[in-house]
Formats: sequence, structure tokens, C-alpha cells
Amino acid sequence: MLSFDSAVRPGTPLLHLSIASAPQWPPITWRNIHKEVRWFSLAVLVLTPLVALYGSTTTVMRRETLTFCLFYYFFNMTGITAGYHRLWSHRSYTASLPLQYLLACAGSGAVQGSIRFWARLHRAHHRYTDTSMDPYSAHLGFWHSHFGWMLLKPRVRPGRVEAGDLQNNGVITWQHRWYFWLAAFWGLIAPVAFCGLGWGDWWGGWYYAGFARLVAVHHSTFAVNSVAHWLGSTPYSDKHTPRDHLITAFLTLGEGYHNFHHQFPSDYRNAVRWYQYDPTKWFISLCACFRLASNLQRFRESEIQKCRLMMEIKKLKRTQDDIEEKWGWGTDPQHLEIWSWDQFKEASMKRPLMVISGFVHDVSSFVYEHPGGEAYLRAYTAKDATSAFHGGSYDHSDAAVNVSALPESNRSRADRETLL
Repeated sequence: MLSFDSAVRPGTPLLHLSIASAPQWPPITWRNIHKEVRWFSLAVLVLTPLVALYGSTTTVMRRETLTFCLFYYFFNMTGITAGYHRLWSHRSYTASLPLQYLLACAGSGAVQGSIRFWARLHRAHHRYTDTSMDPYSAHLGFWHSHFGWMLLKPRVRPGRVEAGDLQNNGVITWQHRWYFWLAAFWGLIAPVAFCGLGWGDWWGGWYYAGFARLVAVHHSTFAVNSVAHWLGSTPYSDKHTPRDHLITAFLTLGEGYHNFHHQFPSDYRNAVRWYQYDPTKWFISLCACFRLASNLQRFRESEIQKCRLMMEIKKLKRTQDDIEEKWGWGTDPQHLEIWSWDQFKEASMKRPLMVISGFVHDVSSFVYEHPGGEAYLRAYTAKDATSAFHGGSYDHSDAAVNVSALPESNRSRADRETLL
């Protein structure tokens, strides 16, 4: 039975309204858990690492098989990153028909569901990031976003997204219809047969090219939803959890630059700096050179730089607040007592005072520490030392200006009219 939250305030934003009224299923208990487990996903995610682990104790890894495993890992991962993700989920470029079929087959070998299933959920993840309608929300915990969401049916239905193009694409429809057979062939039969027919390593192909490679592809991809929402930097936005994480980017051919991606999802690139590792971007660019890909989407550089600048300003503001809380920036001028020139002269007879930029400074605690010597300070006591401080005698550093503003300077404000 479904339940709905009808307590929605007038004027609530449409997205919040959708989340508040999203259908929810009853909580999972020991009585109903057997109905809520996704048993096929559980079997795949549990059995594949167990078979790979058993194979590692019984079968020696041959060099040829290892080389093929690495190649096939890149092949499958490219199917996910360049195909499932950047092409069909975000439409960040246009692919020719041969390239679409190649990417559909490569992605099938990753055994992560059909394009239609994968892309629809990923669009929901972007539209409802970090909410209850995000199918793999990071706010539900690291392991939930890594693979827990695949093991148990969700308590809240993933949010609605526009998916008409996923229904009308011929390649997607073909792959969705034959997905089970395509996944079996490209995920297991093809790699085993290649190793067996190529150099006679049938068991190595079964355990390593088949199962171990599949485990690596699975958990590297899952890391984008978990690790890249937990560790890393936020150079473009800190509104949500996505982060740029180098190790995840290395494992997923560039997908780990997740903070950039969530800010500019339609860009065919995940990394925009020359030194950043994004083989998927390079692959798409190479395909464009051979006219297999076109209409590559790039977000305006001006907007990318604006987002970076906004985050830099935010970080600087946090640093400023931390420094102010720990050490202070000096007393607010509005809270200082205002002295007349006569008051200043009279007070200077009892302690060494001077005026700098309209502020009266007591230098008694600093007179013996002055780098230029005591005599220079004594020479300007009971005087306006502004010109001397700012270049007349010595052009003091910013550090000296900051020191003069510290509470230890016992500052007061001099009446401007009496100084003119």
C-alpha cells in the first residue's frame, strides 16, 4: 500500500512538492524482507566476487590473460562512460549508428542493466540529487549509494524524468529487448572464448577475464556514486555531495571528476584541464575526428570560470572567518572612542602615542621591538606619523599594517577635523 505526504505548504517549490508527494512503501521488516530483496542483483553481486576469489586460488594468471583483462576492462568501461552515461543519459554528443551498436555491446558486457534502465535512473539521480527520490542518494549512506540501492527495493519511487528519447531510439530498443543474451555473450562467453581459443587459457578466461574483470568493472563504476560523493574536492559547487576524486577518475576513465559533471552535465568532458585524466573525453574526440561522433557539447568557458571563482571566494571567506575567530582582525572602528587632537596630545605625555591613518596607536609594548629601532618610533610620538608610515620614512609592509590593527595597539580614533 502506498502512502503520501499531503502536508505541503503553499508556495513550496515544484521539486520539493514532487519529493513531498512521492509515493512511499512501508518500511522493511523481518516479515517482509524476503519480498523486498532484489534476489537476482544480490546473486550477481555476491557470486561474482566469490567465483573470482576461488579462481585466484586455483588458477594461475597468465600474462596474455592479464593483458586481455585490461583491454576488456577498458572496452566495457568505455561502453558505460561514453555510451550509457555521456551519450544516452546526457546526450552530450551525437553518435553514428555503428558507434552506437559498438557502445551498446560494450556496455552490455559490463552487466549493469540495459541502457534504458541505466540512463533513466541516472537522469533521476541528477534531477533529484541527494533527495529521497535520488535512486542512489549519498545521504542514505556510503554503502547504499555504492550497491545497497540495487539489493533492496527503494522505499521511495525514483523521481520522474523525461525519457521519451530512450523509448524511441532503435539501438536502445534492440539492446533492451535482447539484453539478457547480450549481457551473457559480451559479459562472459566472449571473454572466455577469446582466452580459450587465443592461447588455450579456458579457466583463466572463465575466472579472470570473466568474473574478476566483471567485479572490477562493477565496483569501479559504483565508486562514482559512493566514493565520488564522499571524498575529494568541490572546485565548482558545494551545493550537493558530488566531488572531484582522482582515484575514481583513474578507475572509471574520467568519471571521477564528479563535481564538474554535476555542475555541467551536458558537457561531453568530465575533465577540462590539460593534465586531468579523462580517456572517455579523448575517445569521443577521436571518434569525432573519424566522423563517428558529432555535435560535441561544451559548456561556455566563462560560466565554468565563474563557478570556480565563486568557490574560491567561498573558500577565502571561510579562511577569513577562521582567522578572525582565532586571532581577530582588530577592533571595529565604529566601536573605538573618538579623541580630539588636544586629548591625543595630553595622553601622549603619559605614554608613547602616534596617529597613523586617522587612528591613535599606543606603541609602548612595541617600541623596543621595532625593526627600525626605538629612535624612529620616539621621533613620531605625539605626532601624525601617517606619511612616514606609508613611505615618507619607510613604506611599511601589509604585515605591519595588520599588526598595527591588533587589539594590543590600544587604538582610538582621532577626530578627523582636528587633524586637518
